[in-house]
Amino acid sequence: MARPPLPIGTWGNIRTEKLGPNRYCARARFRDYDGKTRDVEATGTTGPAATRALKEKMRDRATPNDDEITRDTHVSTLANLWIEEITAEERVAPQTINKYETSLRTAILPALGNLRIREAGVGRLDKFLREVATDRPSAAKNAKVVLGQMFALAVRRGALTTNPVRETGRLRKPRRTVRALETEHLEGVRSAIRQWQQPTPGKPGPRHTGDLADIVDLMLATGARIGEILAGRWEDADLGTEQPTVTICGTIVYVKGKGFFRQEWTKSDAGYRTVVLPRFAVGMLLARKLNAADNPHDAIFASRRGTWLSPQNVRRQWRQARADTGLEWVTPHTFRKTVATLIDKEADTDSAAAQLGHGSKEITKKHYIVKPALAPDSSHILEQLGASPTTTSP
Repeated sequence: MARPPLPIGTWGNIRTEKLGPNRYCARARFRDYDGKTRDVEATGTTGPAATRALKEKMRDRATPNDDEITRDTHVSTLANLWIEEITAEERVAPQTINKYETSLRTAILPALGNLRIREAGVGRLDKFLREVATDRPSAAKNAKVVLGQMFALAVRRGALTTNPVRETGRLRKPRRTVRALETEHLEGVRSAIRQWQQPTPGKPGPRHTGDLADIVDLMLATGARIGEILAGRWEDADLGTEQPTVTICGTIVYVKGKGFFRQEWTKSDAGYRTVVLPRFAVGMLLARKLNAADNPHDAIFASRRGTWLSPQNVRRQWRQARADTGLEWVTPHTFRKTVATLIDKEADTDSAAAQLGHGSKEITKKHYIVKPALAPDSSHILEQLGASPTTTSP
């Protein structure tokens, strides 16, 4: 009967041989991770030292192959190879690759880049992710996505048998209270923008345009993301019908080396939508079209040079406008939450989700709608828990 093969990653009897003064060799048969059994040896100044060296060598052994990724490959090298692969495949959007590279540059490589793949075990990766999550939960989440895909590449290339990132613990998700604008807040927003747009005597530079006020109005009229608003073209707006509409069909993105440009699709399939405009937005757009200068992109909001406006610049302008107004908590995404909360209150969650371009109303409900402070009226049900009326005798 044939002897059963060694289990993968294990070795047989260790044999020690003296080679000379203070020089010993330890040998064993080791079954590699590709299923083949090979002779492995190590030397030391004594027999026990040679045995220890051999055991360490087999513990950290990588399967012999012609691939450029092995267990001894540095994490920084693995990161570069992974970025090259996903870039060549063209299945990941360029702006997403930029986000991955930022995570690598700012978080992952400074902490883990000099490690070899075999040294990046579950415990070490888990500790790293939790340390990042202490102050930057979103950065930790991005880092976990990047590391998971990197080490998946190492598994596919035979350098690892399992992906250690999968065994790390779940990251803490900070509880965030959804906050939307009330009527008094809206007036404060518009007042802050009007004040910011006023010319300042003696201040150098071009005068502020009316773009910020119009952008905020269109965000409140549609619930669209800031990138979707800035990607709007006049051909996407139909203002001459009984129900004027605008079609959300693109977004402004940034790619390193290319700058800001209009992406011809939205964040998700559900994001491609046509929304009916309220009267205040129709009036604003008609007035804007009357005075708009031509630009090569047919953009509703274009820079003085006729280029697409960047979301970062608009966010910076809003931060300047809201300074010292008590509105520091209000971001462009707050306008989106305000739209969702109002539609949910006056109509339903399905309508709010459709307006925002969400594929699932659960996302809208969890992240965009302010929870009501008043519970549903169940007083008639709870009446059953009251004390029975006492009967008085005549």
